Amino acid sequence: MRKKQPLIWAVLRLFMRISTTLGHETAVRVGELGGRLLCFFSRNRAARARSRAARMLGVRDREAREIIRGAYSHFGRALVEFIRLPIMYPKIDELVSVTGEEHIWKALELGRGAIFMSGHIGCWEYAAAILARHGLPMNAIGAEQRDDRITRAIADLRAQAGVKPVGKGVNLRAALECLKKNEVLAVLLDQDAKDAGILSPFLGHLASTPFGLIKIAHRYGIPILPVHVTRDSDGLHMTTVIEPPLKGREGRPFGEDIRYSVDRCNEVISGWIRSNPEQWLWMYPRWESTLNDR
Repeated sequence: MRKKQPLIWAVLRLFMRISTTLGHETAVRVGELGGRLLCFFSRNRAARARSRAARMLGVRDREAREIIRGAYSHFGRALVEFIRLPIMYPKIDELVSVTGEEHIWKALELGRGAIFMSGHIGCWEYAAAILARHGLPMNAIGAEQRDDRITRAIADLRAQAGVKPVGKGVNLRAALECLKKNEVLAVLLDQDAKDAGILSPFLGHLASTPFGLIKIAHRYGIPILPVHVTRDSDGLHMTTVIEPPLKGREGRPFGEDIRYSVDRCNEVISGWIRSNPEQWLWMYPRWESTLNDR
């Protein structure tokens, strides 16, 4: 049994109640304010995130400070948007546009399922939700939270938006089952895999990266498609981009050369982050296993 966090759970429940009572635009603005306040009061964590951004992006402290302020504001908004996902799901096309959807339908014609490779950038929950709304059988691997109540709340919000949860953590057996049914599995690869990962450059610095699903994809011939969703300049609308399936070195099957394939995934995610650095989760210690990044 995992440890309960009564204060965090109480604050989250209050935040959920407020977020679902207000109108969408007002609620999102409240989320942004909440993110700014969290940045102000979490000074040590914000300082570590700022140092992380400065080092990994090679920018001055002033620019890194603005990136982190933007990241806290963005994720305050994103939390409210996720909480409101079941409410907005019936009209999600008014909020999210999609490009490249033909790539996933073509991949599913092979009958082997497909893997969406993404990261903690933009409003990733909306990428899976809008594609579920468009008729795709969506599944998502969820991270196990410290408090099981939070884990269940996340799974419930996803399920109400047509996205089926797949186990807790990276459950490869459960993942394979949904792929055998020719369904889509969404996975976030920008997490520290500790001793279970492969060291691979991420924003130019070695990071432990999970690779189990890449091996499964190669073994069963399952396409891996990079997918990300970022916030538009108006702050409310989003754009989801589905890219063609990844290919291996010199046209060989993706995953045959496992190190090249992991490097390629990290290269793609790093490119997204460089394009929209204020929409990535800098507060997470991505390089903890390799650079004592805490």
